Amino acid sequence: MPNRWLPWFKAVAHLACLGPLAWLGWRMYRSATSDPSALGPDPTETVTFFTGFGALRLLVISLAITPIRRLLPKLSWLVRFRRLLGLYAFAWACLHLLTYLWLYAAWSWPAIEDDLARRPYIWAGLTAWALMVPLALTSTAWSIRTLGGKRWNWLHRLVYVSAIAGVLHYWWIVKAGVLAPLQITILLAVLLALRPILSWWKRREGTRTAAAAA
Repeated sequence: MPNRWLPWFKAVAHLACLGPLAWLGWRMYRSATSDPSALGPDPTETVTFFTGFGALRLLVISLAITPIRRLLPKLSWLVRFRRLLGLYAFAWACLHLLTYLWLYAAWSWPAIEDDLARRPYIWAGLTAWALMVPLALTSTAWSIRTLGGKRWNWLHRLVYVSAIAGVLHYWWIVKAGVLAPLQITILLAVLLALRPILSWWKRREGTRTAAAAA
């Protein structure tokens, strides 16, 4: 992709990540002022689900970039958007956590302790968020230079664990028999399965290239 197009594509990416939040803000405003039904029968649940699923969706999309660029080299420029999407996923996850602390727990530590004791999906969600914290903090070029490429790559493999914990959080939070999380679960499973396959293929092609050069 020509570099002159990059700012435009980044602008589209920012709009795609922020647009849903603007929509949610507008619905919240309408719910508070003129239309109490703007957020559905349970506004708290609507806001919490919207932010949580938004975080998980952005996280899985960011994970899809690496296999896409390996399978389709012409789309290798997508790697420039991986960090941006990952940081937006973290921002959405922070909003999701804040909605829980504010709207559900009302900033009450006893209420949080009670939820942690009785609701395992809270632990799964907290695990997914906590694993994203070091990834967001080390998303800079300075962090890569300081940690070294190998250690940085090992650290950022935690993103897969975070995504798995996020999917578990999703499954545990929905009612029994609800299959809404199935689609994103299958997508994540495919991405996890592709990782070792593509690594093996890369090593195989590297061996072929070295053999041909020799």
